[in-house]
Amino acid sequence: MLDDLKESMQKSVEATQRSFNTLRTGRANAAILDRVMVDYYGTETPLFQLANISTPDATTITIQPYDKGSMGQIERAISLSDVGLTPNNDGQIIRLNIPQLTEERRKDLVKLAGKMAEEGKVAIRNIRRDAIDDVRKQEKNSDISEDESRGLQDDIQKVTDQFTEKIDGLLAKKEKDIMTV
Repeated sequence: MLDDLKESMQKSVEATQRSFNTLRTGRANAAILDRVMVDYYGTETPLFQLANISTPDATTITIQPYDKGSMGQIERAISLSDVGLTPNNDGQIIRLNIPQLTEERRKDLVKLAGKMAEEGKVAIRNIRRDAIDDVRKQEKNSDISEDESRGLQDDIQKVTDQFTEKIDGLLAKKEKDIMTV
């Protein structure tokens, strides 16, 4: 039971890490485009399935569509997304220039990272709640004793604390990354 719990909580930590990767920190990172969806022939399609995305230097992301006819839709999707970058199209490649972050924008990104971390912690607490409910059901059905139930609940809380600390560690690392000029 605890192994399943740890596995579920680890998935929440990994999802939080992926969310952090979508935040830009002043350096070009193709992961900031992971959530961009393009309306491609009436279907919402992830950008990375429609184009080759690369970072030739620290301040530029290039997007080379596999289908040149989709350039307009890709540009529009980037403009409408929450990425906050303006695409430049030269007919072959779309370039995104990453500007240096202002102090105010850095603070906004730290707040956003905090929100993402809190969502990860909520997911972990929901997993804990479900596990504790299962233990209480087993106790109620007399499948396990009251002492076993208390012991399992304590173990579940310890595991929850470990994974919450992992998310806090990821958040601290991301905050440092964002605030570094």
